[in-house]
Amino acid sequence: MADQLDLLQDKMPSKQMASSFEGASHVNRELAMWHPPLRSADAEIIPGKDEIDARALDLQRNDGYIHGAVQGQKDSIVGAFYRLNSKPNYKYLGLDEVWAEEFQEAVEAQFSLAAESPDCYFDAAGQLTFSEMIRLSIGVSMLAGEDLSTVEWIREGRRPFKTAIQMIDPVRLSNPYGEEWSTTWRKGVRKDSRGRPVDYSIRYTMPGDNWDFENEFRWKIVAARKPWGRKQVLHYFEPYRVGQTRGVSDLVSILKQSKMVGKYQDIVLQNAVLNATYAAAIESDLPPSEAFEALGGGEDQIQKWAQNYLESIAAYTGNSKNLHIDGIKIPHLYPGTKLKLQNAGQPGGLGTGFEESLLRHLAAGLGMSYEEFSHDFTKTNYSSARAAMGETHKRLQGRKKAVADKKATDIFRLWFEEQLNSGAFNDVLPRNAPNFYERLNADAYCACSWIGAPRGQIDELKETQAAIARIEAGLSTYEKEAARFGEDFREVFRQRQREQNLADELGLTLNTKGSSGTMDAGGNAANESPKRGGEDDSDE
Repeated sequence: MADQLDLLQDKMPSKQMASSFEGASHVNRELAMWHPPLRSADAEIIPGKDEIDARALDLQRNDGYIHGAVQGQKDSIVGAFYRLNSKPNYKYLGLDEVWAEEFQEAVEAQFSLAAESPDCYFDAAGQLTFSEMIRLSIGVSMLAGEDLSTVEWIREGRRPFKTAIQMIDPVRLSNPYGEEWSTTWRKGVRKDSRGRPVDYSIRYTMPGDNWDFENEFRWKIVAARKPWGRKQVLHYFEPYRVGQTRGVSDLVSILKQSKMVGKYQDIVLQNAVLNATYAAAIESDLPPSEAFEALGGGEDQIQKWAQNYLESIAAYTGNSKNLHIDGIKIPHLYPGTKLKLQNAGQPGGLGTGFEESLLRHLAAGLGMSYEEFSHDFTKTNYSSARAAMGETHKRLQGRKKAVADKKATDIFRLWFEEQLNSGAFNDVLPRNAPNFYERLNADAYCACSWIGAPRGQIDELKETQAAIARIEAGLSTYEKEAARFGEDFREVFRQRQREQNLADELGLTLNTKGSSGTMDAGGNAANESPKRGGEDDSDE
């Protein structure tokens, strides 16, 4: 029996058996000491999240590249105005396209008016417009890896609606009374058996706000939804693993390198200052004793003479302007000493290439091109710039969809639900309109897209010609091309119609073919180039 067990054990695979994959080798010299733990996403993130967030915030405050990257994502995703493009699913609702057009105009007009009001109705704090709130969410989600808000119901007579959003720093999302995370609470979030968040524990104050003694150790438990399904907590992050409860900062993989860039720049700056501080020195090769004997002093008077002598030199050099060359100091050294300046050189021995390699690593970690991250376009041509912009655009579109669009749509849906129940859209809804709370009707009513920042152009002529070619070939639409410029094609068309009507009324003809695009009275194009002999305008 023992022999049979030994034989069976020999046939079983051993943990020490060499793997068929080199990446799993325990003998390879480069991999032998590499044994990362295999844990859940929460076990990886939660223990170090506070430290990661604190370091990311410190870089945002003190590192120009990181600060610029955060601002750049806000400008590239949201821009100055985050515009609603309502697209109700009229087929699902059993309505027609004519109703959809009327509904779009009514909804967009009311929402845009409320969203960009100077009274900042959507912000519970009354400080940010809707677009500014979305910009803030993009910045917070980049640094903390997540964005957090709660839905409030504010009853004030002067408000046109009661729905408001309270922006909350994700740092405040923590377990009640600072308890350790468990199967019940995981860093401020309680989930059900299927992993769906049901409650959020939000601290009243930020850690370290010890001036608010009354609320310093108080937490508020907020349900994720109302009993009928209305959201109460808006929590967005882009998970990278299954079962992830909290987001992790975009900077987590580049924190060390970001700190190295700062140190590198400090060392280079100190080196430059040191090499520019001293230009020349007055030296003496005499030993101290001989110097004092030359001055008439004995050995017993050296200490006294040294004090008087150095005090005199200090007084002289301190008050003299002649010991400077163009503002650079010329020190008078202690007798018998010399000053020899060593060139500190460039750290790493790579010159400016060392810093560039670090910046390329940081840009890759943030999903940005090196040119847009460092704002260095000295080595860029048109093709490479277009390729760089395309790579950055893909990454930004992902964040736009995961954070900006989801939050904007949720806010729009909360607002629309209230306005619908208050009768604000009775004029555009038919009597037999489907109930908002049945089936997927809410999703059909609130289906929309969002027009953010215009996409940058390098060569406007080439890119405009490409847009026209896409439309003529049926590969794109005016709606999509106008959205590239952050515009709503309906508003563009209406404005063009108003301009054309005014031009017709004044007897003017708009010139869209001349190079200058100008016009004069009587319908003649101004500054139009004369035709060459034999040239006609048939191709025009």
